[in-house]
Amino acid sequence: MRVIRIGERYSISTDEVETYDLLPVKTYVVMYNDKDGFYLTEHTNIEVCEKIYGVHESKVKKVLHAFEVFQRSLGTILSGDKGIGKSVFAKLLCQKALEKGYPVLIVDEAYKGMARFIEKIEQECVVLFDEFDKTFKSNKENDEQAKLLSLFDGTAGGKKMYIVTCNELRGLNDYIVNRPGRFHYHFRFEYPVAEAIREYLEDKLEKQFYGEIDKVIEFAGRINLNYDCLRAITFELNQGSTFAEAITELNILNVDLEEYDVYLYFENGEVFHRYNYRANLYEESGYDWISMQTKQGSSAVDVKFEKHHLHYDMEKGAVVIPGDLLLLDYDDYEDDIKKEKSAVKYLAFVKSKRNPVHYIV
Repeated sequence: MRVIRIGERYSISTDEVETYDLLPVKTYVVMYNDKDGFYLTEHTNIEVCEKIYGVHESKVKKVLHAFEVFQRSLGTILSGDKGIGKSVFAKLLCQKALEKGYPVLIVDEAYKGMARFIEKIEQECVVLFDEFDKTFKSNKENDEQAKLLSLFDGTAGGKKMYIVTCNELRGLNDYIVNRPGRFHYHFRFEYPVAEAIREYLEDKLEKQFYGEIDKVIEFAGRINLNYDCLRAITFELNQGSTFAEAITELNILNVDLEEYDVYLYFENGEVFHRYNYRANLYEESGYDWISMQTKQGSSAVDVKFEKHHLHYDMEKGAVVIPGDLLLLDYDDYEDDIKKEKSAVKYLAFVKSKRNPVHYIV
């Protein structure tokens, strides 16, 4: 392998020319045009200058250690909704990889024949595919991801670390998900929980506005807030706005239904449930009905409630409604069952967890 530098471009060649033996430790973008074919162009080295929340740093160390001891290529999937830490994690991993002497290649276009070009780089390096599910489509008409499977297998070229970020797991090829031979790790990013939101706001807010923190946390108990949302809220609060004022003016609007696991607690210890209940708890007016089930999965009772009675309980980590504000319909049950179940403590809405993965970040 030979690496040819022309200005800021680095090309891979097998011809005998004046070349570098290895790619210099920098960040590059994979490029292509019909005249020059494939080449690399320099990109500003990736740096993370903000505080890192959660377990990002420990997981980055884990991935880098695994890559060092692996005898083959190592793949890592970073999945989750927008704005909840995937890009920060990817940047931190790339930054640490550069510090250890690994060049970083960024792939942001689905060029035909790109896999063969990357295979020519017989050198340990990191290859980042950002928003992979959008850039490389996987469908019946055109499966661009399938064309990269042999690359991810690491059967040709030098050992590499492949990083794939995606917003929708359903957008990934079936031969990528649940295939640890290709992608050893899968980090699923969830929305920040109450403790993480409090830590973030206490770091970013001026102390005189700390009184608004509980209001933000209560709102986040109903509606998922990513770090982009928290950053915007923090800015407005630091300008002197109350949270109630800020949330009506910011570009934060829940138009989708959130998914919750719902539990109905009784004084006698009985608990009925309803999993994967989809609703918009952001709407603070109107009624709603939920059909609850027993532990055995049979229908038990219908519960009616008014949305303006919902409130976030810090200790329970859930949106709740006291039992005396609920209307229960036991029409299909005997009087003794009605009497036994009549002492209701509260109804609780807990955000449903996503698909299980190897590690939760």
